[in-house]
Order: sequence, then structure tokens, then C-alpha cells
Amino acid sequence: MPLLCFDLVEGRSERQLRKILDVTHEVLVDTFNVPHRDRYQIVREHPPSRMIIEDTGLGIKRTPNMLVLQVTTRPRSRVMKQTFCSSLVERLADQCGISSSDVVVTFVTNTDEDWSFGLGRAQFLTGEL
Repeated sequence: MPLLCFDLVEGRSERQLRKILDVTHEVLVDTFNVPHRDRYQIVREHPPSRMIIEDTGLGIKRTPNMLVLQVTTRPRSRVMKQTFCSSLVERLADQCGISSSDVVVTFVTNTDEDWSFGLGRAQFLTGEL
């Protein structure tokens, strides 16, 4: 049920984008214990001048290969979030060639009443989920 929004510099192929999405979904399934078909992902591509992602004074160097991932989800433990981030950067590096310094992750937490998956109903509240 987490909603994942990827902001990326434009220019990746469809195959590269699909691999990023697949790898991220595998990490999500493994770390958040969500069902495999529970997949909600949105990709937003931007010209390089439209993504300014600086290092917050940490000395982190970014490249045009960077991505920002916003994860909107029900509450998750600190350990789950940390495991997600570390697993994600490891797998993106191994399988997609994206450096860990190019990955920014942010979590937005909401509750059951904040989700409607269609039909005008809040399925977590109605008991459908």
C-alpha cells in the first residue's frame, strides 16, 4: 500500500526506469512485508535544471543519475525504514548502477483513514482491506 513517487533527471530508458521500479518494489516487499501485488509507483522526470538536490552540508556529491524517492505509507518502525534505505541503496547500486550518494529517500506517514483505493471508499476503514 505504500505510494512511491520517484523524481528523476530525464533521460533514462524505459528499461532502466523499469529496473529501478522493480528493484525498489522488491526492497519494499522484503522490508515492509507488503503483498507483492501491492504496488503503487509514480515516476516524474525533470530537466536537469529542475532538480536541485544539494548535500545539506554533508559533503555528498550528486550526479545527473540522482533520484529522490518519497514513500507515503502507514506507520513503519524505525528499523524497517533504516533497513529499507540501506537495502535500497545497495540493490540500486548493484543492479542499476546508481551510487548511494545519488539516492535521497523521504517518508511521509499517514493513517488508515487517509487512503481510498477507489470507488469512493476508505477500504481500511470499511474492512475491505
